[in-house]
Amino acid sequence: MSAPRTSRRTVIRQMLFGSGILAGTALLAACGAAATPPAPTTGATTAAPPAGVATPATGASGAATAVGSSPVKAAAVPTKKLAFGVGPLLATPDDTKKAYDPFFQFLAKELGAPGYDLQATTDWAGISVAMGAGQVDVAWMGPWGYVLAHNATDCFPVATVKYDDKPIYHAIIIAQPDTKITRFPDDSKGMSISFADVGSTSGWLIPTFYAKEVWKIDPKAYWKYTEGATHAANEVAVAEKQVDLATDFDRNRNAMLEGGKIKPDGTKIVWTSDDLPNDAIALPKTASAEMVAKVKQIVLSITTEQAQTLMPKHYTGFVAATHDSYKQIEDAGIAVGKITRK
Repeated sequence: MSAPRTSRRTVIRQMLFGSGILAGTALLAACGAAATPPAPTTGATTAAPPAGVATPATGASGAATAVGSSPVKAAAVPTKKLAFGVGPLLATPDDTKKAYDPFFQFLAKELGAPGYDLQATTDWAGISVAMGAGQVDVAWMGPWGYVLAHNATDCFPVATVKYDDKPIYHAIIIAQPDTKITRFPDDSKGMSISFADVGSTSGWLIPTFYAKEVWKIDPKAYWKYTEGATHAANEVAVAEKQVDLATDFDRNRNAMLEGGKIKPDGTKIVWTSDDLPNDAIALPKTASAEMVAKVKQIVLSITTEQAQTLMPKHYTGFVAATHDSYKQIEDAGIAVGKITRK
């Protein structure tokens, strides 16, 4: 008798937590509800795009195409309601859905779909598991969540989002404003620190990678370490002096500052990562070639002006992407032992 087949969902869970249970991970509604853990952070700075991140958007034929006149609509129309997914990009799932629904509504309309459902996860691992379980047709995924899902299911990206016209962002570590840190991490030994959930690029993977490969420290021994918080929770925890340090990403910090969720003098940045590839628009391996081409053309044809109404502040469109665009993230995941090279 052949051995029982391991489900895709189980594979991703094992990547994240070994053989343990995916405790605290809230999945898409279609995957079932779970407890809500706190999540990580990611940071952003201005720099040249990292190697492998594709450059500016053109239509599927290679020439820039106006979305309104796109030949996409002439292709076969989806006959079912589409399922879209998005990770925890804002403080709550409701905030995220409200901010990103115009983009997905536009995508569904341009695809000619009869309707769509949009679900927002409460942590970055959740969106990865949902993709692996075949619960979404198109997902807006964090870089590490995408790599985890790709490693287990061969899903793939078609585009990377641009923030302030660059397809990059940064992981950051924040501290209380009066914390005396001249050299990081040297001056922070023994302090309390909150990492995000293990599905977060900026809040968990990248600081863990730096600790292991660059700083040569064990974060759980070097600091008073906790993990699993959301990015928003990390910012608030530092501002309210619940912890000394926390991980985040620059895009989240900017959004919280501009939304009045935190005060400019409430926390300070003490470390910023190198450039990281921005979030991916990804599809499952089972997507038809036609669907892939249609989604790619639609998102790459979004102009800066359209982005102002379709996406949250600072997002300016997309650039083409392939799996190689996220090699930097994949290499980090391999280095910290969460995935193996395929």
